[in-house]
Amino acid sequence: MSKLLDFKSRLYRRLVYGLVAMTMVLGIGVTTAQPSHAGWLDLIFQGVRVYQLSNMSNEQEVDLGRGINNQLVNSRQIRLYRNESLNTYVNDIGQRLAAVSDRPGIPYTFQIVQDSSVNAFATMGGYVYVTTGLMAAADNEAELASVIGHEIGHISGRHAVEQMRQAAITQGITGALGVNRDRLINIGAQVALQLPASRSAEYEADRQGFDTLGRAGYDQAAMVAFMKKLVRQGSPPEFLSTHPDARNRVTQLQQNLNESALPQATAGMSETAYSSNIAPLR
Repeated sequence: MSKLLDFKSRLYRRLVYGLVAMTMVLGIGVTTAQPSHAGWLDLIFQGVRVYQLSNMSNEQEVDLGRGINNQLVNSRQIRLYRNESLNTYVNDIGQRLAAVSDRPGIPYTFQIVQDSSVNAFATMGGYVYVTTGLMAAADNEAELASVIGHEIGHISGRHAVEQMRQAAITQGITGALGVNRDRLINIGAQVALQLPASRSAEYEADRQGFDTLGRAGYDQAAMVAFMKKLVRQGSPPEFLSTHPDARNRVTQLQQNLNESALPQATAGMSETAYSSNIAPLR
């Protein structure tokens, strides 16, 4: 009988010690887990965070875009061009396009960046930027509208959100959207200025921009003409230098033009009217 009790006592102690040891191991794993280690526990938590980022609401995206815009401006990563009449002109073009875009249900903000380079970019939440250099390079309003339409296409496709999601995984974001808002804003600013869009995203933005241009009444031939002109100049500008090859994009846009069902879209082709509207840049 005593031997049986002794055996039960030893078995009980082993079970208790085993449970304690397992608890300590799990406790250490939870408290020391880092995203860069990519352990199974990290991946579970990271998957939740990535899911939350990929499925943010329109309100969250607009709020984050506002924060990214403030970061770009306040840190002087960009310098806004403050001429009131010219900003009103660009905003009017942008709002005309946004209203017939594939994503008209968010507020859009269109701004001019004081920069002689031929460039345009967008960030999440409806923020679009065009440089003074690009405006000067365009020959008419339809050409300028074609670039703005392309950037709206990036917003419609939520391409900046996807870029941020990928960057967040790479950089090991450790919390949900609200917890790390400041860090996400920093990543968003980096995405807006430095990270090129993917091949598929550029084609999608071209297609959506082309369609939006026609629905707004602008001559879609201007989009093809402007890109052809920039490619012929030699080294493509920044917004054309990302994947895919700019010449292939021109070819695809020419095909879109040949198949377009909007021959009545002919607005914005007057060079004289455009020159008058951007007179402050001269």
